[in-house]
Amino acid sequence: MDTKEIIKKVKRIELKSRRKANNLFMGEYHSSFKGRGMIFSEIRPYQYGDDVRNIDWNKTAHFNEPYVKIFEEERELTMVLMVDVSASENFGTKKQFKSDTIAEICATLAISAITYNDKVGLVLFSEEIELFIPPKKGKKHVLRIIRELVNYEPKNSKNNLSDALRFLMDAFKRKANVFILSDFMDESNYLKNLKIAAKKHDVTGIRIYDEKETEIPDLGMVRMVDAETGERKFINTSSYQIRKKYKDYYAQMAYEFTQEFNAAGAGNMSIRADEDFIKPLLNYFKKHAVK
Repeated sequence: MDTKEIIKKVKRIELKSRRKANNLFMGEYHSSFKGRGMIFSEIRPYQYGDDVRNIDWNKTAHFNEPYVKIFEEERELTMVLMVDVSASENFGTKKQFKSDTIAEICATLAISAITYNDKVGLVLFSEEIELFIPPKKGKKHVLRIIRELVNYEPKNSKNNLSDALRFLMDAFKRKANVFILSDFMDESNYLKNLKIAAKKHDVTGIRIYDEKETEIPDLGMVRMVDAETGERKFINTSSYQIRKKYKDYYAQMAYEFTQEFNAAGAGNMSIRADEDFIKPLLNYFKKHAVK
């Protein structure tokens, strides 16, 4: 992809994502995640209904009337987008690849975040950390993130979420809102590190899948290639046993994704690559909203 095509695609994704963010769930994003805590705002005379535990006794004694300390939520947040760039993401049978949908979701989330002056960071991972962009604010920074999502050429074809989660814990000492975007075709046994990460951070796994991945159609003898290992073999897709075995394998993998994220206390959702992702995101944010 040449420079002009990259710029054109970045602008298209940015404009499309801005409309989605502005029109549909900006308020839901804002209400779904807590800030880091409460910070001191001011001291003022006591008013009916104030919490007596916040009385400032020094000021009260000095002015001979009750004064209270007022606190407000520290709203600024850090969002971390962890994106799987392994070879299996470059698959799609309808309007776009899984990686394209991931880029659009990331752009929409990032634009929502910077609208509230939050910071956004990006981690691209395969079987190693391929790129880390530390969190910053602003539109220029988000455009850089979109550009990397559109143009980055991965060095490795496999993935390892367990190691990526270890990097997350080392790189981010303070609480962050972490979105992991992947197809979760991962055999790295990541549950242990996911549990540790979810205790410190607000973690959400977003599984992106293609409809045709869920089962193999009857196409006779077909040569297939494993995108991550490069292994090639002929498969008799006319065999009911083979098709059923694959369908059961895929269903189990999708089930394990949900089970492991639930076990870790992390949020999760699955989005088909060719569907409008706003509705599932909106529903998730509503359920996730701080009461």
